[in-house]
Amino acid sequence: MMFFQQIADGGCQSYIVACPESCAAILIDPALGQIDRYMGVLGREGFRLRYIIETHTHADHFSAARQLREQTGAPIVMHRAGRAPFVDIHVEDGHSLAVGDLRPAFLHTPGHTADSMCVHITDRVFTGDTLLIGGTGRTDLPTGDPDRLYDSLFGKLLKLPGETLVYPAHDYKGRNHSTITAEIADNPRLQKHDRAEFVAMMESLNLAAPTHLTEALRTNLTGGKTVRQILSEAAQQTPFMSLDELETRLGRKANDFVVLDVRERDAFLAGHVPGASHLPRGQLELRVDEAFPDPDMEILTVCEFGKISTLAAATLRQLGFHRAIALDGGMKMWREKNKPMVGPEGLEPPT
Repeated sequence: MMFFQQIADGGCQSYIVACPESCAAILIDPALGQIDRYMGVLGREGFRLRYIIETHTHADHFSAARQLREQTGAPIVMHRAGRAPFVDIHVEDGHSLAVGDLRPAFLHTPGHTADSMCVHITDRVFTGDTLLIGGTGRTDLPTGDPDRLYDSLFGKLLKLPGETLVYPAHDYKGRNHSTITAEIADNPRLQKHDRAEFVAMMESLNLAAPTHLTEALRTNLTGGKTVRQILSEAAQQTPFMSLDELETRLGRKANDFVVLDVRERDAFLAGHVPGASHLPRGQLELRVDEAFPDPDMEILTVCEFGKISTLAAATLRQLGFHRAIALDGGMKMWREKNKPMVGPEGLEPPT
């Protein structure tokens, strides 16, 4: 008996597979935006996460493997060709893991990437980006190789029993699985049985680069953080002030807090909140003690869109300014709501 749940994150697909008798589970290709959902499923079912399995180094989404390891203690598993330094267990073709009564087996299927592998469990195979529904993984990204993909498909993956269920790491058309038989019959790329024709087809696809390609490869290969993570962490430790509250506080003229505009000089001079001080984000750590000798001062950081100011407020709090807060929004929204501004010609009343 096997527990199985597929979890979609846009077009990205991840999978929880578990042995109910032992309460041991694995998670395949976890996405950063679904951590709470994974933990919810595991908690609801009473499962313990034993392994986090990455089918390859992803270039089109951000992996949640490291965050889940921190929360659960489960080791990260990848093929030995993977270069990420945070992997705990490297496996090879023919290896398997013990997950209660289940034995997920690994097939090295390079081509999309050098470290691509598929995970075969009982009646189904998790194909990562090697085999998609109606397609295959591309081979024009780092470590991709159409010759190796041909061998992985025609020499290995397509030799599984025809009734084997196929669960890929991506599908953007709402399909959740296929079978080996269906892919052999209907997948356009698998109709090129000749190696040279297959390679020529893959080399002529001329596909657009994935969104966030560089950032995804950087974070998934090195264990670094995404920009979204950094912003999220800053927001979690930073209180905010609304636009309306700021306008009310300015109207009181109590002089009991500081508005700190952290944009560049030209943007500040073009228009800013009345009474705002100016200190660009890039100089904050170096000049903050000179500008604000009192760490008990309430400091409201402001930027154009509300992101840089959040980072600035979080930095100030780390430096000991425990009353630092950020404007919930930015100058763009402040202008759109016709809030009071000071520009090159002085005070501009709302219109």
